Amino acid sequence: MTEKKRYKPLASSKYMEKTMTRYYALSQYHRFWGKPLRRPLAWVTSGAPVELLRAFKIHPVYPEQYGAICSTKKATEKLCQVAESAGYSQDLCSYARSHIGSILRPDLAPMGGLPRPDLLLCCNNICGTVLKWYEVVARLLNVPLLMLDTPYLPGEYEKHTKEYVLEQIHDMINFLEKFTGRRFDPKTLERHAGYSNEAVNLWKEIRELCRTTPSPLNGPDLFIQMAPIVVLRGTSPVVDYYRRLKQEVAQRVKEGTAAVDGENIRLVWDNIAIWSNLFSFTKMFTERKACFITDTYTGGWSMVLDPGDPIESLASAYTKVFLNRSPDFRARQLTELVRDYSADGFVMHSNRSCKPYSLVQEVIRRKVMKETGVPGLMVEADMADPRAYAEEPIRNRVQAFLETLGGI
Repeated sequence: MTEKKRYKPLASSKYMEKTMTRYYALSQYHRFWGKPLRRPLAWVTSGAPVELLRAFKIHPVYPEQYGAICSTKKATEKLCQVAESAGYSQDLCSYARSHIGSILRPDLAPMGGLPRPDLLLCCNNICGTVLKWYEVVARLLNVPLLMLDTPYLPGEYEKHTKEYVLEQIHDMINFLEKFTGRRFDPKTLERHAGYSNEAVNLWKEIRELCRTTPSPLNGPDLFIQMAPIVVLRGTSPVVDYYRRLKQEVAQRVKEGTAAVDGENIRLVWDNIAIWSNLFSFTKMFTERKACFITDTYTGGWSMVLDPGDPIESLASAYTKVFLNRSPDFRARQLTELVRDYSADGFVMHSNRSCKPYSLVQEVIRRKVMKETGVPGLMVEADMADPRAYAEEPIRNRVQAFLETLGGI
């Protein structure tokens, strides 16, 4: 029998840091890649069809991912206060507030804020707030804004929905041809779609390795390691990185290396991470030998582009994003994760900023508990704003929950 080894940090993380540093360096200096607008830069929402931008040699940057960086760098509170002083409500998404604050006061922002965009691309498949957020940014910076409206899917993806989204994508292509001076090339789009699919399949396989007992990864590992698949989707570097990571995680499984030494409670996480307190929050669980073996959020980046017409594939994949689906769909998704990963319970983050993710969670929680027979805990916080995080009440609820699961 293989001797189990104690957990150690992922060696791949150093390579990821280099990959992400290079990405942000290229973002800052994109204007030096050629003549003006030969390589434009776009700010995009996390659910936007980024492969289309890459087909036109447009470099994408993600303000939402930057919002997570601001939170981990402890800059969110002061940036949100800047936005709030300018009249933006504290009830708005903390990613939006911190991003707007970074535009108004780049001196307070990590990396001096994001490089100025030439274009904005917004898709409402993740939430409606992004529409107004990007309208505000478009006015502040006086740059063009493209918006993709993906109808909510209460059931199946139907023909009229497909036609509606396809028409918008074709309009985008016409605009981008004029904007960049480049002709649309379906083969180039197919190449970037191929990179996306290869990375997605690798990411799925990495996550599935956590079905083993003990799990080779914990929740923070998954949240940190998802960064490349967010910002580098549709490129070869993201494929290279996840090949490396998969090899390392597979080796951990082979050696029996546990993310949480002595793992005796397996949990599923629902919603975005609490970035401002990621490790201190997780420690409440690891100190009682509980491990977050999988989650709904990092799996949300596994958007496969079907073979065939690449434009139709974009329309289908980005309309079917899980946050654009019904509570029944999401309850089935969480139920399957609990069963497939042999989880003892699940924890739901009632995220003050992300209402589409959070408002139906209680309905989902009851359904999943009924279907699986395992308990589910709800904790209230915010994905980025530390002012919405109350440690003692959360700790008390976590401890009581873990005691019911046999946490020591």
